[in-house]
Amino acid sequence: MAENEKKHMDKKIINIKINDQNIAVPEGISILEAAHEVGVKIPTLCHLDLHDIKMVNQTASCRVCMVELVDSRYNRNKLVPSCVTIAHEGMEIRTDTLRSITARRSAVELLLSNHPNECFTCPKNRECELQSLAAELGIREIRWEGERMDYPKDISSDAIVKDSNKCIYCRRCETMCNEVQTCGILSGIGRGFDAFVGPAFNIPMVESSCTYCGQCVQVCPTAALTEVNHRDKVWEALNDPDKYVIVQTAPAIRVALGELFDMEPGTIVTGKMVTALKRMGFDGVFDTDFGADLTIMEEASELIYRIENNKTLPILTSCCPAWVKFIEHQFPELLEIPSTCKSPHIMFGTIAKTYYAEKNGLDPDNIVVVSIMPCIAKKAEAKRPELTKDAHNNVDIVVTTRELGAMIKEAGIEFETLPESEYDRVMGESTGASVIFGTTGGVIEAAIRTAYEWITGEELENVEFEQLRGMDGLRKATVKIGDKELKIGIASGLGNARELLEEIREGKDKYDAIEIMACPGGCIAGGGQPYHHGNYQIVKKRQEAIYQEDRNKKLRKSHENPEIIQLYEEYLGKPFGELAHKLLHTHYEERERI
Repeated sequence: MAENEKKHMDKKIINIKINDQNIAVPEGISILEAAHEVGVKIPTLCHLDLHDIKMVNQTASCRVCMVELVDSRYNRNKLVPSCVTIAHEGMEIRTDTLRSITARRSAVELLLSNHPNECFTCPKNRECELQSLAAELGIREIRWEGERMDYPKDISSDAIVKDSNKCIYCRRCETMCNEVQTCGILSGIGRGFDAFVGPAFNIPMVESSCTYCGQCVQVCPTAALTEVNHRDKVWEALNDPDKYVIVQTAPAIRVALGELFDMEPGTIVTGKMVTALKRMGFDGVFDTDFGADLTIMEEASELIYRIENNKTLPILTSCCPAWVKFIEHQFPELLEIPSTCKSPHIMFGTIAKTYYAEKNGLDPDNIVVVSIMPCIAKKAEAKRPELTKDAHNNVDIVVTTRELGAMIKEAGIEFETLPESEYDRVMGESTGASVIFGTTGGVIEAAIRTAYEWITGEELENVEFEQLRGMDGLRKATVKIGDKELKIGIASGLGNARELLEEIREGKDKYDAIEIMACPGGCIAGGGQPYHHGNYQIVKKRQEAIYQEDRNKKLRKSHENPEIIQLYEEYLGKPFGELAHKLLHTHYEERERI
C-alpha cells in the first residue's frame, strides 16, 4: 500500500475538481496535498511536509503556491494559498490560470528583489530551491530593484554560518529547531521588509544554546544557513610537503555520497570513495568504523562495569556531539549518565597521533587528521578543549559529505567510473557492528553484541536485534542477556530525546541503557549529508543500505576486529584500563541555557 494511502485510509472521501479533472480525495487535506496525489505540481517554498516525523511547516508565508478557486455562485474567482486551504466537497480549483501563474511569479520576483544577487559564489548554488523555482517559472529579470537587507554574516560558530540577507522567512528552520528538535533557538526577528529568523535578540550563534545538529541547514531552501566550509584547509594541508595527511570516513558517508553523483539513494560506494580519496593525495585513507569498534570495546566495558558495580544507570551512548551539547544545556542534572567515551572519530584521531605515529615513526606535530562526517556538529566537537591530546587537536579538520562531494568534483575525478579500493592498514579494518553506528539504534545494538558475549561467555549466533531497529523517533525494547534483562531506550531527534530524558529525570521509567542521536533517523540524516529536503524516504533507503553493509561483513562484532585486538595487545592494554581511560574517555560540563 502506498504511503499516502496508509495516511488517509480511515478518512471520508470527498469529490473535487482540479483543472477540470474530477478526483476523489480524503477529507481534511489541503489543496496542495490533493494536487500532489493526482500528479499536479504546485510550487512552494515555505511548505515542508515531514510526515515521517509527524511535522508540517504550514506558515503560508511565501505565497508561491497560490491557486484560483472557482466560485460559480458569484461569477468571481479568488486566489488562495494551496498549502493551508483545506479541500471541501464540490470545490473547483485551477492551478494553471494566468492569474495564479502571475501571482506565483510575482511572489518569487518580490523575494528575489530583496535577495543577494550572488548565485555564482553562493555556497548553495545549484542546490537552492529559490534558484530552481525562479528557473522553473522562467524568471529572467528582476523587475523591482530597491533597498535590500544588509545584515552582517554570522560566522561566530565553528559549525554553522548564518546569512540573514538570504533568509526568505519561510520559517522551515524555526519549525525544525523548535517543534522537531525542541531546542528553541530560532524565531522570527523584526517585522515587514527586514524580518528574518535567528536566535533571540539576534545574538551570535556561538552564544546561543544551539547544538549544531544542522537540521535547520538540511531544510533551509536557500543559503541563509550553511555549514562552515573547510575544503580550502584540506587542500592546503594536502599541498604542504611537510604534512602527513590522513583521512577517515564515517559509516553514514558510504550510503549517501553517491547521491551527489546522481546515484540512487542508498547506493553503497565505499570502494569508490576510498579510491577517490587516494587520488586526491591523502597519505593514509582509513575508516572511522575502526574508531567505532574501539568505542564499543570501551563502551561495552563501561556498561558491564556499571551493572556489576551498581554504578549509575542508565548508561547513555555518547557518539553524537549535538546531543552532548543538548544535554549540557538542557539537562545538566543528568550529566552523570552519559558514557565517558569519546566519539569514534575523536578516538581515531587520538590513536592516530599516538599509536599510529609511534608505529610509523611519525611526528604527531606533522600529522593532520581529516574527518569526513555526515554531521555539522562534528566541526564544533573537534574544537572542544577537553578533546585534545597534549597541545594537539585529536582531529584537525572536519568536512561534511557534501564538502567531500564538492572536492571530488573540484579534483576532476569521474567518481562513477572509479574502481574500488581497500582502506589502508593498520586502522582500516572494521566489523558490521561499527557500520550500523550510522543509523538510529545502531550504536546500542553494536554494544549489545559485544556485551552479550562478554557477560555470558557464550557465542552470540544471531547478531541482529530487530527490536532495536526502525525509524520511529522513540523506541523501547528489552534484550535478554543470560539471566539478565536489559531495558533499552532509543531516541532519534532531539524532541524525542527530550521526552526520554524527562522520563528518566522524573523517575517515570527505568532503563539500563539508552541511545540518543540528534538527527531524526541518526547520522544517515545528518546535517552534513546530501540535502534530502524533508524527504525521509531517502533516509530510509540509506538505512537499508547500512544494514546491508553490516550483513556483507565477515566479522560483525567489534571485539572480533583483529586490528582492535592488536591495538590493545601492543599499546592500550585492556579495555577500560588506565591508558585507555586516559586517551579515549572525556567529561562533560554544564552550559548556560539561552
